[in-house]
Amino acid sequence: MSQRVLVTGVSKGLGRAMAEGFIAQGCTVIGCARNETPIKELNETYGQPHHFATVDVSNEDQVKQWRDQVLSQYDPPNLLVNNAGLINQSTEFWNVPTAEFDQIIDVNIKGVANVIRQFLPAMMEKQQGIIVNFSSGWGRSTSPRVAPYCTTKWAIEGFTRALAQELPSGMAAIPLNPGIIHTEMLETCFGSSAANFTPIDDWVNQAVPFLLSLKPHQNGQPLSVPA
Repeated sequence: MSQRVLVTGVSKGLGRAMAEGFIAQGCTVIGCARNETPIKELNETYGQPHHFATVDVSNEDQVKQWRDQVLSQYDPPNLLVNNAGLINQSTEFWNVPTAEFDQIIDVNIKGVANVIRQFLPAMMEKQQGIIVNFSSGWGRSTSPRVAPYCTTKWAIEGFTRALAQELPSGMAAIPLNPGIIHTEMLETCFGSSAANFTPIDDWVNQAVPFLLSLKPHQNGQPLSVPA
């Protein structure tokens, strides 16, 4: 039976690559992003049984509406991947505008919480499902000029491991370091040298099978996509 995979942040980067990779593996993909144009493209390209919606995960009302729409058409996801995230413009913390800091917190932490809060009860009713919250190498170490991003990813590590202790048998919550991949986000930090890191196409060929292989006994384990 086809796995139902829910992925946030599917408009570009790792999210878009994963959505397309999961579809290629025969999964039914349910995805969201804030940008309407790529969502329209995904729906036109793939159509049923897949479902893509314009949702700002930092807005809980929008996530609730999305949940209602999804669960009226599908059983709960077998795999929920919280991928949507933002990074600050590379600078010292005191130079980061308050509005930028707040938005990073809202998407990277509150957005993850909103999605889990809305979809977890239906998953728990079935007593099955794997939740993967994207962390980062910067959720387990630190560097200068990315303090807001580090803040959120360290939070995701703690939140996910605590959530894991609350889940029933047969489920798992896993904080996942995807590795260092050449994306627009990485270019924000590394500039042109971002091109020296793993191409998205290579990464997704490793990441999608790895994600689909995750099992309940890995609950709470901080994992990384194999290089």
